[in-house]
Amino acid sequence: MTEKTVSKYLLNLEKHFANDNPILLKAAKIFHELDQVEYDLGLIDMDETTATKNSWWPIVSLIGGNSTAKSRFINSYFGSELLFSGIQASHHKFTALLHGLQSASTILPGTALDVDHRYPFYQISHKIEQQQAGEGERINAYLELRTLNSDRLKNRLFIDAPNMSAAVSNPVISLLTQHVVENSDLVFVFTDIFDSSTPLIDELITHITRQQDLNKFVYLIDGPAPTFYPTRHDDLIASWQRKLAEFGLDTGQFIVVPNQQSLSSPTNRMDFAEIDQRMANADHNRSYRILHALELNIRELDSVLIPEVKQGIAIWKDRSNMSSLIVLGFIASLVVLAEVQIGVLDLLIDPIIGPIMLAVLVAIMIPLHLMFNKLYAKFTIEQLNARQKELRLMESLSGLFEKNLTFSRIMLPLSEPVGWNKKTRTRLAQMSDKTKALVQSLNDSFSAYRDQVQS
Repeated sequence: MTEKTVSKYLLNLEKHFANDNPILLKAAKIFHELDQVEYDLGLIDMDETTATKNSWWPIVSLIGGNSTAKSRFINSYFGSELLFSGIQASHHKFTALLHGLQSASTILPGTALDVDHRYPFYQISHKIEQQQAGEGERINAYLELRTLNSDRLKNRLFIDAPNMSAAVSNPVISLLTQHVVENSDLVFVFTDIFDSSTPLIDELITHITRQQDLNKFVYLIDGPAPTFYPTRHDDLIASWQRKLAEFGLDTGQFIVVPNQQSLSSPTNRMDFAEIDQRMANADHNRSYRILHALELNIRELDSVLIPEVKQGIAIWKDRSNMSSLIVLGFIASLVVLAEVQIGVLDLLIDPIIGPIMLAVLVAIMIPLHLMFNKLYAKFTIEQLNARQKELRLMESLSGLFEKNLTFSRIMLPLSEPVGWNKKTRTRLAQMSDKTKALVQSLNDSFSAYRDQVQS
């Protein structure tokens, strides 16, 4: 067994979490154990890691409608000096907001997100291409990366979605919207999107409904302008709770954002206290999301990857064996015909000629059987590659299959993929137990359960 080197991605993660997050540091080490198993099976290459399936950033998304509430919030929350009002008013791009050291904001194309496995849009162009042919090459029309010098962006990634009320509904926008909602640790939804009804908003409500039990949605209400008779926040929240309940949205936190052009002034900083608290929770949610992803990756190996390859092996062997049997049947038919015509049975049972003829038959059939196996293996590899794209897997199903193309495994009736044995399953079970123990450790960091048990 060749020892797999730790990928640069995991090494960077370990350095990043070495001092401030021991849970994710241990999770990175378990990911390397999983990488070793998948490397031994031929599912990934030496420099690959399954840890790139998920972004390790705490991801916060912002979703709004026609009003300027979201733009004013972005300007206020990240600093009034940024002043890029109406950030998503005129186009339909998803903008990833990232902390930058330069004072001036920098805009980078969507390809910067598509090729960098640290971000949640890694290789999203492949999924876009599958969703709508030809659109994968237009990734820059849908995504962009903007750097901002704001302390609130440090160690977090914000995704600013386009105007859901004005964006054109198409398969790509729908795919990206679903991707953002599912992969975010915290989603701020501005209630102005519920003032209109479009196919895209209807899809968004469906995605939120499916995810709402994860407690990651915060509904931001654009507070009314100050008047002589100000509306109480409790009444405003109750009104929106009733309205959203009509859509089937009955969970989530509601926060009223005062309707002012600058909420970052010293007298109004406490307005963001609740939001800052949810931001801190997003960091914890990220840890649970990564551990859940690790557990899913471990289970996926047993429940998805191995069954797909086993099915490919079974079909490949059935086709090869059937072709060889057809040839043997044809030869047997010729022998029967020869017996009827001239009589060859005496030659077959002759102690000298019989074994020679059997040896000649074996010498013909073995190369022929190997040829059939190699021929059908090409078709099986193509089918597994297509299946890999269909399931959107990073692991190479054909890589594991090709490990079975040895002489011994071709000739013997073996159905299990090479390397998939009791020892491997035991290693996966141990990794699963370690992951569950990390979840318990994470729980213990927020509770006194352990102290209560010991007392």
